[in-house]
Amino acid sequence: MAEKIRVLIADDHAIVRQGFKQIFSETEDLVVAGEADDGVDALAIARQNEWDVFLLDISMPNRNGIDTLKQLKREFPKQPVLILSMHPEEQYALRALKAGASGYLTKQSAPDQLVTAIRQVARGKKYVSPGVAQQLAEAIADDTEKLPHERITDREYQVLVMIAQGKPLTQIADELNLGVATVSTYRARLLEKMGLKSTAELIHYGLRHGLVD
Repeated sequence: MAEKIRVLIADDHAIVRQGFKQIFSETEDLVVAGEADDGVDALAIARQNEWDVFLLDISMPNRNGIDTLKQLKREFPKQPVLILSMHPEEQYALRALKAGASGYLTKQSAPDQLVTAIRQVARGKKYVSPGVAQQLAEAIADDTEKLPHERITDREYQVLVMIAQGKPLTQIADELNLGVATVSTYRARLLEKMGLKSTAELIHYGLRHGLVD
């Protein structure tokens, strides 16, 4: 029998992790080597276990998925990380790939698609859906052709999405483990970079461009 692909899972919902384990139990070559329910624990299990693929959620407490992904790639540059998120591809797929992810899937993906993606990235290849492939093709365009939210940093984008969701600065600071003053600074940068004048305009922009689920 071929050697099994050892998968680490980081997702803050136990029922989701259990669902992944059920899917893997029906295959001959995939096995869960460890699981975590937040970003901090995700890094801990990566350092403590041998693994072939890391299956990582984006929205997690203590340390979000994009920040965790970047740290994983700093410590384990050759190990593939596959993002599986509730967020639509147009919101985070390109940013995740640019941060080092080997692929991006939404949680609406079929189980066989997930298994195929894990096997593919375990072989050192990338896995993207046709929709993400189209985004990658369009991303080749000059920055002058990109929308304002496509030219901001990952952290600024995270703050923008949360503001667009109607979250107050105190909640954003808590979820991102930042000070309220720091989040306020990010908000000010967003207004300046995007040519907007108020939080209400940021919210309207986010809704208009589909940045809110």
